[in-house]
Amino acid sequence: MTTDPDTILLETQEAMEKAVDYLKKEFRGLRTGRASPALIEFVKVEYYGSMTDLKSIASISVPEPAQLLIKPFDAGAIGAIRQAIESSGLNLNPISEGKQIRLVLPALTSERRAQLVGHCKKLAEEARVTLRNARRDANKHAEGLAKQAGTHYPEDEIETLKEEIQALLKQNEDGIDKMVEEKSKEITTV
Repeated sequence: MTTDPDTILLETQEAMEKAVDYLKKEFRGLRTGRASPALIEFVKVEYYGSMTDLKSIASISVPEPAQLLIKPFDAGAIGAIRQAIESSGLNLNPISEGKQIRLVLPALTSERRAQLVGHCKKLAEEARVTLRNARRDANKHAEGLAKQAGTHYPEDEIETLKEEIQALLKQNEDGIDKMVEEKSKEITTV
């Protein structure tokens, strides 16, 4: 497999961006003091035999700061949606109102807020591990350039590549730290 420094850097950057994007998606689903459709839009509902994201089969709105209103596109899905929310582990109690479901979000206790901040930090650490794994793989590929048959890459070019990979890691880790700080503040704000 022939490769070059630019390809290694580009693939590393893509891998790191995927990890950060995944973390952003996970953070959107973390509950804060306010109701947000992101909290339940990825709840899996069994709909006609397949597991489907809730956002694909219903509209989700926020009529009040502590409420979510779910209006299924197919009224026959109400039971399945209700069951999916109850078994989602979000500790929410869906209230059926004819052709819609209302979720009243209970106020977060300080203990629950602390748990959410801890979970937030755990997710961030998992993302950091993914970033470091991407760096390790990229450094292996960079070292492989020296042994590569055909094109020869000077030692200083390989060292520069490794420095760029390290800079990418630092940049993404700083971004994660900032995301954790913002989300923690959002969770702890009453």
